[in-house]
Amino acid sequence: MSPVTAALVVVDVQQDYFPGGAFPLVGPEEAAQAAGRVLAAARGAGLVVVHVQHHSVDGTPFLRPGTPGVQIHPAVAPGPGEALVVKHAPNSFLDTGLEELLRERGVEDLVVLGMMTSMCVDSTVRSAAERGFAVTVVADACAAPDLELAGVQVPGAVAHTAFLAALGDGFARVVTSDELTGELG
Repeated sequence: MSPVTAALVVVDVQQDYFPGGAFPLVGPEEAAQAAGRVLAAARGAGLVVVHVQHHSVDGTPFLRPGTPGVQIHPAVAPGPGEALVVKHAPNSFLDTGLEELLRERGVEDLVVLGMMTSMCVDSTVRSAAERGFAVTVVADACAAPDLELAGVQVPGAVAHTAFLAALGDGFARVVTSDELTGELG
């Protein structure tokens, strides 16, 4: 991964996913700390940085525009010159200018982190890979919720690991924040 052709995409690290928010995830504080370290390293290495912010417009009771919960967490607050893409669906590419922004800047390699591993991170990574980007996901800089299907409870940590394992099986390289910050120097 060359800093000349790489971008960091920070997906939905927003207040509603933290304790006291409308939809707290499992381990968001630790994920935000790791994300902050990766963001600092990406800035230092000269990567393009893009922040993605979800605005729910479908009646979802969290990430609603105009509420405190929609705000980006201070650990990964956008810096000067960093792009902000607003989305309304899990896939950060769907009906947004993200792909055009990345292509205009010559980006070929994406580093993706954020919230929720099982929804927006997963959808964004799969879409990026299908669009021809080489994708790296920073595992400990993502978080997921507890899930349930047909009476079966899936703890957030298990959902997180399962989704990362699936992404690592053909869609992305999965690394830790320490591994990535080491690569970025």
